[in-house]
Formats: sequence, C-alpha cells, structure tokens
Amino acid sequence: MTHTLVIQASARRDGSVTRDLSTDLAEKLGGEITVRDLAEALPQIDESWVGANFTPAEERSEVQKAILAQSDALVAELQAADTLVIGLPVYNFGMPAALKAWIDLVARARVTFEYTPEGPRGLLTGKKAYIVVASGGTEALSAIDFATPHLRHVLGFLGIADVEIITADRQMVVGEAAVAAAKDQIDGLVKVAA
Repeated sequence: MTHTLVIQASARRDGSVTRDLSTDLAEKLGGEITVRDLAEALPQIDESWVGANFTPAEERSEVQKAILAQSDALVAELQAADTLVIGLPVYNFGMPAALKAWIDLVARARVTFEYTPEGPRGLLTGKKAYIVVASGGTEALSAIDFATPHLRHVLGFLGIADVEIITADRQMVVGEAAVAAAKDQIDGLVKVAA
C-alpha cells in the first residue's frame, strides 16, 4: 500500500483551493494518507536549533534532542512517504511563511541531504511529488512566480526529482476555469499513476 504525505500550507481552512485540490488528489491516488497542516504554526529555526542540528547526534544533550524533536517528526513523515502532495498557495509572489518554516525544519544536512565531493546529494530518493499551486493573479511558473520554482528546487535538492505541477492560477482573472483546469489535470495524472 502506498503512503501519501499531504502538506497543507494555506492559512485558510475553509474555502482554500489548494486544500480542496490537494485532498482530492491524495484521495484519488489511494493508499494511506498522512496530513501535515501548516496552519498549526511551526517554530522558526533559531540559534538553539542550529546549534542542536550541527551537534553530532550521539553528542546531543537532552535539551538539544528536545529542540530537534519536531524537526525529527517532520523528517520521519517525509521519509515514510512514497508520495508527497503539497498545497502551495502563492502569497505575494512567494510561498507562505509556514511552508518556508517546514522546509527549514526538514532540510537537514546528513539527514535529508548530504554534501559530497561531487556536490550536494538528496537522501529522499524514490519519491513522487505533486505541487498543487493556486493564485489570485500570479501566473504559475512565470517570471513573477517565486514560489513554485523555489519549492521544486528544494524538493530536488532533497532527492525528490519526480515532481508534477498542478495549477489553479490567476483565479482573479479567469475565475472558476482555473480550478476546473486543475481538476482535469488531477484526473489525467491519476490515470497515468494507475
């Protein structure tokens, strides 16, 4: 049975296009689903977190282990998943701060990536990711979309190179047609995945 991790990054719980489309996609893919709702605020990394993270695991104090506990849990969710579905609303041309906080907590040297003489190497290989993008006016993957390319790059850095982008963009311009097109895209991708 496949295991899908759904990352919900929208601050809105009701009426969120990314939440609705991400949930629909995950359910259609089937298998076990874990949802990480980033509306439940994650802490920002700080000096104590950085110090704990760069201390070798076998040398960490109990305090340092406690500081990294949430990050460890988020990483474990990622490691356990075969598929990742990320709801990405575009806020002011970029990703929500909550999603950036999640990235900061899961992008960990020697845990989810490593540096080698040939350059960085992601350690989360063999996974498939779907990014469900929604925006009011920003065209996805255009010169003013700094969210989608950033997220795709981070996933690749972590070893997740198989990434599909589903777009419900420019909703304030094209209205419900954006959501309908995204639903069609989802249906097509689910058929291919089956």
